[in-house]
Amino acid sequence: MKREDALLRVERPPWSNFEGWVEQVPQVIKQDSLWTFQTYRLALHLADLAWFDAGKLLLDARGKTLGWQLIRSAGSIAANIEEGHGRGFGKDNGRFQTIALGSAKETRGWYYRSRHILDPATLEHRLTLTSQIISGLVKSIPKQRKWK
Repeated sequence: MKREDALLRVERPPWSNFEGWVEQVPQVIKQDSLWTFQTYRLALHLADLAWFDAGKLLLDARGKTLGWQLIRSAGSIAANIEEGHGRGFGKDNGRFQTIALGSAKETRGWYYRSRHILDPATLEHRLTLTSQIISGLVKSIPKQRKWK
């Protein structure tokens, strides 16, 4: 298989937009109360996108570290939101959302460092999406910390 053929096979997710992604998310996840938190949905979507973006990065020797770091940090955002939610509302949840915020900022940095491999439209979309997640967490964290 030619490198270009492998690249086309790896880089495209099976959905074309957020709504298409939502349709393929299993009902058991959508029925969880956490699904109502828009920032969580965006973080879960970003983790899936990062999976496909990492595939493209891993094809370039210079992108291997970027790809693995991207998968790790993007997955950590949703994982920490999930763990915090599992602990209920309040300071503990806020602490895990703060960790998720750090992972979101890290993910945005890894996307920026991937700019020499990822196409400009993909990069712009991912930077915007991570910024939306960061904004959602920045708004939510103080509310969680005040919750008694």
